[in-house]
Amino acid sequence: MASKDQFYSSLSQQLREIDEAGLSKHERVINSRQGSRVSLTGGKEVINLCANNYLGLSSHPDVIAAAHLALDSRGYGLSSVRFICGTQDIHRTLEERLAIFLGTEDAILYGSAFDANGGLFETLLGPDDAIVSDELNHASIIDGIRLSKAKRYRYRHDDISDLRRQLEHAASEGAKHILVFTDGVFSMDGTIARLDSIRSLCDEFGALLGIDDSHATGFVGKTGRGTHEFREVFGKVDIITGTLGKALGGASGGFTAARHEMVAMLRQRSRPYLFSNTLSPVIVGATLKVLDLLEADTRLRDTLEQNTCHFRTEIVTSGFEVKPGTHPIVPVMIHDAARAQHFARRLLELGVYVTAFSYPVVPQGQARIRVQLSALHTADDLRRALAAFRQAGTELKIV
Repeated sequence: MASKDQFYSSLSQQLREIDEAGLSKHERVINSRQGSRVSLTGGKEVINLCANNYLGLSSHPDVIAAAHLALDSRGYGLSSVRFICGTQDIHRTLEERLAIFLGTEDAILYGSAFDANGGLFETLLGPDDAIVSDELNHASIIDGIRLSKAKRYRYRHDDISDLRRQLEHAASEGAKHILVFTDGVFSMDGTIARLDSIRSLCDEFGALLGIDDSHATGFVGKTGRGTHEFREVFGKVDIITGTLGKALGGASGGFTAARHEMVAMLRQRSRPYLFSNTLSPVIVGATLKVLDLLEADTRLRDTLEQNTCHFRTEIVTSGFEVKPGTHPIVPVMIHDAARAQHFARRLLELGVYVTAFSYPVVPQGQARIRVQLSALHTADDLRRALAAFRQAGTELKIV
C-alpha cells in the first residue's frame, strides 16, 4: 500500500502537470463591489466581462437596503434546517413569489442550485424510471443524476432527432416514468435549449420535462421569466431549477419550482434540503426586492439585450470567431488552451477582466474566452473593451 507521503507527492505531480499544460485556474482577487468595473488587489480598475451579474443587481442600492432590513428584522441566520426550527415567513413568501414569477404551482429553496439539482432526481425517480439528459448539461445535473437509481440516457447536444431515439430506447426498455432534463441556457456556449420542440416530444412519449434555468431566470424572454417564456412554453415545463446567485442578485441560494405534490415530496425526502441549513434571511430579503424590481418593468433586461446585440455585432466585425446566438454569454473561440490563457492575461493588462476556459470545462480544442455582458455596462465600457480585444487579438495574431 502506498504511503501518505506518496499520496501528497502524487497530488503535487498532478498539479505540476496541469500547470505545465497551461490549464491552471488562477483566482484573481477583487477588492471592490461586484459591478461593470471592479478593482483588483493593487488598485487597478478593470472592465468586468466575466461575471454572472447579468442585470447588475449584485450591488443595486435597493437590493442592499433590503438585505440590511432583513438582517435587522430577521437576523443573520437560522442555525438550523427548515423542518426543525429554520423556516421564517419571508422564506415561504419568496417561494410563493418565485412560483408566480416562473409560472409553477410551488417552489422550494435550497442553499444553491447545485443542491437543488443534487436533491432532485434521487428523490423523485426510482430504478424503474429513466432520465434522458443533454450531453452538455451542467455538472450539478450530472452529479444529481448519478445519485439516482433511475436508468440514464444521454442525447447529443441540442439534437432533437437523437432525443427521440433515446426516448424510444427508454420506452422500449420499459421505463415507468421518463424525465427529460436539460439546461435552459448552456453556460459555455450560450445556446438556448429548444424547449418548444422538446416539450412536443415529451408530450408524444408521456415524459416529464425539467430544466435548469440558472443562466436565464430574470432576463431571458420578453419579461425575463426564463427559457420557457423565450420558447413560448411558459407554464408547460414540469420542473425548473435555478439559482439566486446570478441575475437574481448574485449572492447564493437556489430553488426548484414545480407542481405542489412534487415540491411537497422534495420537502419530505430531498437530502440537501433536509440536512443543510436554511438560506440566510439576508439573501431572502434581498431576493424579494429583486423580484419587485423585475416585476415593475423590463428596463434592465432590455438594456442587457441592447448591450448584447451591440457587442456581438462588433466583436464579429472585428474578425473574431464567436459562437452564434442572442444570449449575453458570448464565447470568443481561441481553440488552443495556452493561447486562450495568454489572451486573457493580455486583456487584463489592457484593462479588461475575462476568463479563459479550456478542457475539462470545455471539450479539447474548444478553448475560449467567455464574455458575459451586463445591463450595467455603459457604451464607454463596451467601446474600451472592444478596442482591447482588437489590440490583443492583433498582437497575438488571433485576428
